[in-house]
Amino acid sequence: MREVMYLEQIEQAEALLKPQRIEVLRQLAEPRTCTEVATRLDQTPQRVYYHVKRLVEAGLVEQVSERKVRGIHEGIYQASASSYWLSPRLVGRIGLRRTQDELSLGYLLDLMEEVQADIGALDRTAPELPSLGVSGEIRVPAEHRQQFLDDLRTALQDLFTRYGGAEGDAFKLAVACYPKERTE
Repeated sequence: MREVMYLEQIEQAEALLKPQRIEVLRQLAEPRTCTEVATRLDQTPQRVYYHVKRLVEAGLVEQVSERKVRGIHEGIYQASASSYWLSPRLVGRIGLRRTQDELSLGYLLDLMEEVQADIGALDRTAPELPSLGVSGEIRVPAEHRQQFLDDLRTALQDLFTRYGGAEGDAFKLAVACYPKERTE
């Protein structure tokens, strides 16, 4: 079972995004038969099998083994991943972004979609995927906002200059700075 499955095909999203199938998929975090899942969900085995079959066709569930019960072969199924990640490209862009200004939310959305696609394309079977995630909250008074953004840009440009050579492992650095929703 993979840790994450990145879904880029509309057929996969359609198969997944049905409440009944999500419940079936949750039950298949561990290998189970359709009969076992049906019992847990208080459904008929036939109804569960219908959903499992659609999930298998979409590549979201796999038959991991089979057993014979009273002369009938019964499949044992398991989810293909422990979590599923929907690509923003499934919907695609509606209309054009009006600005490509680095300070616009549209630019930030484009950047996040690019990061998500890049991460989704990584080979998760690779023995090593060195990465770093940092998140925190910074409070900047309005009168210092531009200075903060300028300082941040300068610090990042320094890193790009220092490590931007043609040798070594390639890493992509994306930094997002956006207003936090007020919860007060």
